[in-house]
Formats: sequence, structure tokens, C-alpha cells
Amino acid sequence: MARILIVEDNMRLAGLVATGLRDQGHVCDHVSTLAEATAALATYGFDGIILDLGLPDGDGIDWLRHRAGGEPPALILTARDALEDRVKGLDAGADDYLSKPFAMDELGARLRAMLRRPGARGQTRLLLGNVAFDPATQLAVIATIPQELTRREGALLELLLRRSGEVIRRGVIEDNLYKFDEAVTPNAVEAIVSRLRRRLDDAGADLDLHTVRGVGYILRKCGA
Repeated sequence: MARILIVEDNMRLAGLVATGLRDQGHVCDHVSTLAEATAALATYGFDGIILDLGLPDGDGIDWLRHRAGGEPPALILTARDALEDRVKGLDAGADDYLSKPFAMDELGARLRAMLRRPGARGQTRLLLGNVAFDPATQLAVIATIPQELTRREGALLELLLRRSGEVIRRGVIEDNLYKFDEAVTPNAVEAIVSRLRRRLDDAGADLDLHTVRGVGYILRKCGA
């Protein structure tokens, strides 16, 4: 599972891409402009970007050239299919380039390949104490025993492991676990934290998922 930002001003096409990728196990958010994309990347954690080029507020190639270092890999999805356009897109910083029309299976395969490449966000196996988590497969190993987590349990564990020893505010967890347009009930975060804590405890994890009342949550090794 990966969280993907779709930057596309054709609402119908964006919906089809989002549905197809969700069927493949990904979480998708959609924006229609480059300004919205910049704001989303500054606020939320994404694993990859699917980017159209001809957008209402500018050209995606120019936007790619000015991205900050360390931002997630980007796959251009555009009607521009000339060799010159492909070269420009890749030289501007795109990690892959696919022309419209396209097959959903090919888009999914290219996205998976892009996310497997060294340096792609979220693909490094995470370790803390006797807990290991592979973001690519959503498989956790706790005290040598494999554990299959739900999508949100896996997303929460990944976030906590990446920022272990740091208090993570409730709002940050909401932003990472839920899509832009998804309603979040008042106790949703508390419920998923409780389920993950119970999983860790039942499996013999040597980690403490601690509640910092009124602030958020912190994951650390027991006794730390």
C-alpha cells in the first residue's frame, strides 16, 4: 500500500485512476492544480505522485524542475506522446512517463516499479526493538512472528516507526491515515491506536505505544 497524490484537472479521468489504484491496494488523494499539489505535499506524506502536464495554473514540467529535494517520485501521465516531450519530462525530474490513453494495469505496474527503486519513500524495512515492518507488503514481524495488519494499522505503525521517540499529534495521524474528503469520527484515531497497541502487546512486542494526554502518541522501546 502506498499513498498517491493524483494531480489531474480532468475529474472523470482522475476518478478512474483513483478507483483503479485503490483496487490495487493504494490510498489516493486528488488535486486539480499545481498550487494544490504543492500545498498537499507540504502538509501530507505521500509515497508517489501521478502528474498531468497541462494544468490550469501552469505546466507540470516547470513545476517538476522547481520541486524541493527529497519529495516523492513522480510519474507523468499525459496526452503529450512525442519523444521530445518524454525527454523533457524525464530531464525535468520525472521518474517515469506514460502517455494517454493508457491501460490501468500498466499504470499500476509502472507505479509499483517506481516505488521499488532505491530512494523511493516508504520502501525501506523499518525496525525498532523486536518489531519489523515492510511498507511495501504491509507485513509486520513482531517477536519473529509475521502479523497481517489492516491498511490503517499498517499506516499507523509505519508513521510511528518512522518517527519513533517523537510525540506525533493526533492531527498528523489523521492526515496520514485518511484521505482529504474522508469523514473522521471524533474517536477514530483513538480506536485505531487502541487496536494497534493491543496487537503489539498480544504479540509480545518490546515497544510502548504511549498516549501523551491532550497532545498525541509516542512509540518507543520499553524502558526507554
